[in-house]
Amino acid sequence: MSKVYTPDTAATGVEEVLKLIEGRWKLLILFHLFDGKVQRYSDLEKLIPKISQKMLSQQLRQLEADGMVSRKVYPQVPPKVEYRLTDWGQALCPALDAMLKWADKREELKPPLESS
Repeated sequence: MSKVYTPDTAATGVEEVLKLIEGRWKLLILFHLFDGKVQRYSDLEKLIPKISQKMLSQQLRQLEADGMVSRKVYPQVPPKVEYRLTDWGQALCPALDAMLKWADKREELKPPLESS
């Protein structure tokens, strides 16, 4: 059954979702995982060269705690850690794609400047 929203509950719900993905790096990490591939920690470091190891670890742990990313650790030396999107994390892809398409419409729907 579909949830019924009021303007207040809808605004609150969207704010909560935006808080889950806010920050400089979370969206970039998610977009690197959207193709469905499993990425090792070292692969993500190479794909996002400007992120520090500490920040990458923090962001991945937050995404994992929030249920968007799953982490698999292999008991070996050196440690092998793989990340992938959960089904819920993957379900975010169409929503972000829709936001991109919405942003693209800004230019085409912008009213013309009034001449004085």
